[in-house]
Parts: sequence; structure tokens; C-alpha cells
Amino acid sequence: MEIFETLKATFLEKLGGSLGEWGPKLVMAIVTLLIGLWIIKAIMRAVGRLMETRHIDATLRPFILTLIGFLLKVMLFIAVAGQVGVETTSFIAVLGMLGLAIGMALQGALGNFAAGVLLLIFRPYKVGDLIEVQGQLGFVKELSVLVTVLETFQNKTAIIPNGPLFAGNIVNYSKKGSVRSDIPFAIRYGADIEKAKSIVMDVLTSSDKVLKDPAPSVYVTELTNNNIQLTALPFSTVEDYWDVFWGLRGEIAKKLGEAGYEAPFEQRVVHMKN
Repeated sequence: MEIFETLKATFLEKLGGSLGEWGPKLVMAIVTLLIGLWIIKAIMRAVGRLMETRHIDATLRPFILTLIGFLLKVMLFIAVAGQVGVETTSFIAVLGMLGLAIGMALQGALGNFAAGVLLLIFRPYKVGDLIEVQGQLGFVKELSVLVTVLETFQNKTAIIPNGPLFAGNIVNYSKKGSVRSDIPFAIRYGADIEKAKSIVMDVLTSSDKVLKDPAPSVYVTELTNNNIQLTALPFSTVEDYWDVFWGLRGEIAKKLGEAGYEAPFEQRVVHMKN
């Protein structure tokens, strides 16, 4: 019994000493944690209001808030751990190594993510725009931080990673609000050029899909060995682009045929010697 009482007294003595040493530190750490979480919550609300005021893209806001919240909480955790006597130097080193390993493993995804953030900030295009990127032409249906989703005119869905997309050429057909369809056609040498231009202009101006402003036009663009090349230049809305490009091409050929313009063919002049 004496041994038991002695061990009990020793244990209580050490426990009292530990509580006396660690108690204040633990209380301060808990207070710091609670105050820190309250401050982080207030910062997050302020940042959210600021992004809304600055009209930051709605797709980008949740990610920015999550990233800021994560970084602030990590800093708070390290500060609290230091208060209770945990060695934070090695802890920070481990976090750094972990971050490096994750970064190397997700190098491609991080590249797409970085490009997506830049696309959302600089906005070379938006949802609904007709763009041409990476050999794909279509309407933007979704722009996220990793990929851009296009709907092509063949009703296909093209999912393009933002990294290669941002590094390549981006052609935005919707930026100006209208787009020009270049429709080539040809007539034979000796045919009436001005009459052909007038016939084609009638086709362009009579179409309800061709805009009046900017006005359509027709020009001679090339003189080849076999024919005279002309190009009709009507403007339309982005939505009517293909209807104008393909639909009026057939109408032009029809009207020229009705006016007596024969299809040009390859010609070769042979000089005979006596």
C-alpha cells in the first residue's frame, strides 16, 4: 500500500507540474485558435464582398475564397502549434516538400489551372462566343479553371484543356458582334463582271440574314489562268454565320446560272506552227 501511495503521489505531482507548465499554453492556444478562426471568417466575408464589387468572374470566386481560406488556416495552425511548444520548422519543411511533390505530380493539371485563371481574368472570350482554338470552331458552352467546352456546328462537344488553348492562337468571331462570310465564286473570261457583281449583290441584300451595317460588298479578288475569281463579303450575326456562308453560296450559283453565266472550266491555249 505504501508503494501504491508513493506512485500515486508521484503521478499526481508530475501531473500537477505538467498542468502548471502546459495549462496556460494550452489555454492561450485555444484562445488563439478561436480568435484566429473568427478573423479568417471575417476576412473571407470581406474578400467575397470585394470580388463581388469588382465583378470578379463567378466561376473564379469559389476557388479564390477556398484557396485564401486554406492558406490562412494553415498559417493559423502553425501559429497555434508553436504556442504549445511544437517545433514548427520541421513541420513547415514537411509541408514544403509535400507541396513540391503534389506540384510535380499535378504539373499538367496545374498548368491548365493557371491558364484557366488567366482566361477568367483577361476574358479573351466568354460563354456564348464563337471561337476557333486548337483546330476547333464552336460556341463556348462552359469555361472552367481546367477546361473550355465548345459546341461545334456538327453538334459535337469539344473539351479542350486550358493550358494548350491559352498557349495557342485564339480567334474570337463574336468580339465585334458580327462576322463576315467570305464566299468565293468564279466566272469565265469575257463574261460581264459588273453584271455578275450586281446579281450577287442582289442576292446579298435580299437575304434577311445579311446585315445592312456593315454593308455587304463584292470584289474581284484574283485573275487565274482559267477564270476570274470574285468574293462576296456579307456580314451576319454569329448565330447566322453558317446559314449565310453555305446558304448564299448555293443561291449565288443559282442566280448566276439563271442569268446565263456558265461554269468556268480549265482552259489551255495551244499555238500550232505551220
